[in-house]
Amino acid sequence: MSDKYTGSPLGVALIGAGMIAPRHVEALSAAHERVVLEAVVSRHTERAQYLAQHYSGPAPVFTNELSSVINNQRVRVAIVATPPSVRLDLIESLAQSGKHILLEKPVARTYDESVQVVEICERAGVLLGLVFQHRMRESSKAAARLLSSGELGKIGHVEIAAPLWRDQSYYDELGRGTYERDGGGVLLTQAIHTIDLALSLTGKVSSVTAMTATTPLHKMESEDFAVAGLRFESGAVGSLVASTAVFPHGRESITLHGEHGSAKLCGNELEIAWRDGRKEHWSPDKRDDNKCNDNKCNDSKCNDHKHSGSDNGPVVQKSELHQQIIEDFIDAIHQGHEPIVSGRKALQAHRLISAIEESSRLGSTVSINTEG
Repeated sequence: MSDKYTGSPLGVALIGAGMIAPRHVEALSAAHERVVLEAVVSRHTERAQYLAQHYSGPAPVFTNELSSVINNQRVRVAIVATPPSVRLDLIESLAQSGKHILLEKPVARTYDESVQVVEICERAGVLLGLVFQHRMRESSKAAARLLSSGELGKIGHVEIAAPLWRDQSYYDELGRGTYERDGGGVLLTQAIHTIDLALSLTGKVSSVTAMTATTPLHKMESEDFAVAGLRFESGAVGSLVASTAVFPHGRESITLHGEHGSAKLCGNELEIAWRDGRKEHWSPDKRDDNKCNDNKCNDSKCNDHKHSGSDNGPVVQKSELHQQIIEDFIDAIHQGHEPIVSGRKALQAHRLISAIEESSRLGSTVSINTEG
């Protein structure tokens, strides 16, 4: 499965030129010693031209023909940033041509479809990685070290919160928030980042009792609100609350209550309250791109936060975490190991989201098969 490291940058193709594509171009530019952007596949000429202007390396080829990427032997990695609705055939073609695939979340629209994507790549013997960049925050790594050390003791209670805001103009985009294009709403499109990070710290969920809904604040097909009671395989219990109807835009958080203290992970900050009265606060000097997500940020502490985009839409900000994900994926190819979030690992978040949706639909508790 692995490519031997030759000292030369690996060729990358970016497939899709939507909202997140500029962040990938910035990340690829910063990682120029490891990768080179060979091609961008897009149906939108203006977006492609914009990306060309912001790539700092040799001008990539822009095309709407996937075959030009498949037949390009210099391209070893495909970053797929298309809507989930157009991925299955695309991924199968890329995998069969031997391209390693780094996917923007989600894997696919449904859990079953996600399993198909993972199995396509496994059969073809190519790496499949997911862009769950929250895993790369220093605070997330510190929380993982804390959990693995056992200092908090057995975790008994977990709180997962994603209090987010999206203006109606976000959902007015063709297909946005529909099951046909996106596969769902806040759970699959926004909260999946926090869900993935939480599961990496807590382990698997064994059952859920949930409700999802569309609030009167949005006109959309899928949910903009979800609440779930969780039972973990470890014996812990917890809650998940996610919404894009929370104004002003809040901060996603994961709180872990253990035998010896509680740890709250919020953006790039980690707060620990020990049962003996000690308190610790961990925060790097430089705040990351998820300190706030509101493009009308009024946080006085957010001096180095870079905003871009429309007045109402989500923003594309700094790319350091995407760069780290890309570099980790390149290391995985060279060294023959899994990326930080493999396709198989990403199925855990999809499995939980599917169970939440099923529980809401049935109005009852749903057990999750935690094997695999």
